[in-house]
Amino acid sequence: MTRAVVFAYHDVGVRCLSVLVGHGVEVPLVVTHLDDPGENVWFESVAQRCDDFGIPWIAPDDPNTPELLERVRALAPDFLFSFYYRRMLGAPLLDVAPRGALNMHGSLLPRYRGRAPVNWAVLHGERETGASLHYMTPKPDQGDVVARQRVPIMPDDTALDVFRKVTCAAELALDGVLPALLAGSAARTPQRLAEGSYFGGRKPEDGRIDWGAAGRRIHDLVRAVAPPYPGAFADLPAGRLQVLRSHVETIQKPRHARPTLRIDGERLYVDCADGQVLRLISIALDGEVMGATEFARRQALPLALA
Repeated sequence: MTRAVVFAYHDVGVRCLSVLVGHGVEVPLVVTHLDDPGENVWFESVAQRCDDFGIPWIAPDDPNTPELLERVRALAPDFLFSFYYRRMLGAPLLDVAPRGALNMHGSLLPRYRGRAPVNWAVLHGERETGASLHYMTPKPDQGDVVARQRVPIMPDDTALDVFRKVTCAAELALDGVLPALLAGSAARTPQRLAEGSYFGGRKPEDGRIDWGAAGRRIHDLVRAVAPPYPGAFADLPAGRLQVLRSHVETIQKPRHARPTLRIDGERLYVDCADGQVLRLISIALDGEVMGATEFARRQALPLALA
């Protein structure tokens, strides 16, 4: 029986661990993370799935200690797998498994290597992304790819919508290639890194809205950081406005020297600098979700936006 030590977290970790078990791979140990009490934990628990399967799991602060290296080596795994585990695995760990160490990444490599690939893809207005299973190297997301699964991104999809698609794509990619991987016949495709891109992590402050940007660009920011992520925001006289959901209207207006926030009936709109009209479908003011009428009661409209 093939043995694999798995490093996993998040929904992708849960689904891909289940794929391994479903294919009869023996998993003697899973390395995961303890949930951060300061984080909005909206995803499934790898630790709970391990308990369901009767698989031992640990959650060390650092996976690259000599003690953990020796424990993994003693288990004599054929493979290591990393499924949305949040720390880089060092070269000594990667060398433990004679048949390789593989990672599932949430993009179509070599595009969007690095952190938060789904959020970056949505922010840049991509219409497609996916999941890629690749061999790990000491540098992140650079090894040969053995499987890719594509998914579409619709114009109003939020990062959460896309992440759910990518989770399914990861499951399908692993399920499809695993028989060949276990048989030693899976094809390896080297990445052409010059054709791709690398991005770092994102901070809540990165959600600040630039009202001078094109309407589609503002909409893509709203989608990329919509809940459960921190959200797009702007500071107005009445308080901090969070835009939770938006839509670019089909109508086009003349370009504006200054974009304007206005109310029309029960709807809020921004007449953007490039002439596009952005409807603010869901908003919050200082953390309180409210409709357009209540918002207009608290903030005088129309309002020229800086």
